This record gives sequence, structure tokens and C-alpha cells, in this order.
Amino acid sequence: MLKKQKELAKRVKKQDDIITTYENALSWYETNKKLITNVGIAIVVIVAGGWFYFNNNSTNNEKAANEFAKVFSYYDNGQYQLAINGLPEKNVRGLQAIVSDYGSTKYGNIAKFYLANSYFNIGEYDKAMDSFDGASLDAPILEASRIAGVAACYEVRSNFADAAKYFEKAGKLNANDPNAAEYLSNAARNFAKAGNKEQAIELYKLIKKEHSSSAAARDAERFLEELRG
Repeated sequence: MLKKQKELAKRVKKQDDIITTYENALSWYETNKKLITNVGIAIVVIVAGGWFYFNNNSTNNEKAANEFAKVFSYYDNGQYQLAINGLPEKNVRGLQAIVSDYGSTKYGNIAKFYLANSYFNIGEYDKAMDSFDGASLDAPILEASRIAGVAACYEVRSNFADAAKYFEKAGKLNANDPNAAEYLSNAARNFAKAGNKEQAIELYKLIKKEHSSSAAARDAERFLEELRG
């Protein structure tokens, strides 16, 4: 009997707890009903805004790709100023305009990279540096080239220490990059110019070891002899 009474007492207490919890929840809801409604609306707005952003970003990326395809031939032919400015009379928008309108998209960032190269090739090194710094690239080969572009901007300013650092970073980003040995050779050259001959020697050794079939490896021994004196 005592056992049954204890079990009954437990069930009653459990029911009381449930009722109390329900009543507390109901009371909280009535107090915060307006807040809950507003939060619900906010969530809907956030979700809708996110859908609009990604959908709009996809559309803009496609537009950027189409515009980039039109202007790329001018870049490829070394007509860098035309690539930057475009030809409005031929309905060809320049890289500068593409970046301005679609710079946050994938192809907008690719356009930014080629805009940086174009600026570099016409001697606008400050603008080139800004564009290289601002580009975000997924492809490892392009990313290594972007980093090397930053290095080149430092080198033309005679900032050899930073140039070496960035060239080395580009050369070590992806061992399978066909330009890796050249980047490392550029890094070694800049380390030597910066007075860090030891690091230059280490990089030339690395080129000979890991990129033995490259043109840079064939030149590495000669540079090593010069550094060793």
C-alpha cells in the first residue's frame, strides 16, 4: 500500500510539474508574444534576404562572365589600356567597369586579377597592388599568380625583402604549379638583393631538388656559384 501511495504521489507531482511548466510557458508567451512575432518576421526576412543575395549573386556572376569574355581578347593581345577601359562604341565594357559592378562575384574577382595585371603592364603599380590585394581567387594556379603579382609590385618598388617573401609563398603554394620553380627563383633573386644570401642559396637548392626538370633548375647552379663567390 505504501509503495502504491508513493507511486501515486510521484505521478501527481509529475502532473503538477507539467501543469506548472505549461502555465509558465503560456505566461511567458503572452508576455513576449509581440517579440516572438517580430523575431519570426525577422527570420523570414533573413531567409528571404539570403535567397535573394545568392540568386542575385549568381545572376551577376553570369553577367560578369559574359562581359569578361568580350574584353579578354584585348588583354590577351597586350592592349592593356583598352582592356582596362573597354570600347563603349563596340559595347565592350572594360575590366575596371566589370570590377566596379560585379567585383564580389567569382568572375568579378577574376576580372580584378586581370585588371591588376593590366595596371602592372602599363606601369600603374599602386593600382596594380590594390587590385592584386583585393582579388579573391579559388583556383590555386591563379592564386599563386596573384601572390606573385603582389611580389612583383614590391620588387619594382625595390622592396626586395617583401618581394622575396611573397614570391616564396607563391612558389610553395602548389608544387604542381608549372610556374612554381620560376616563383622560387624570383624569391631567391630578391633574397640575394635584400642581403639574405643564405635564404637565396637554400631556395636555389630547393629548385634543383624539387623542380629538377625546369628551366629555373638549369640556371640555379650558376646562381649558386655566384652567391658562393
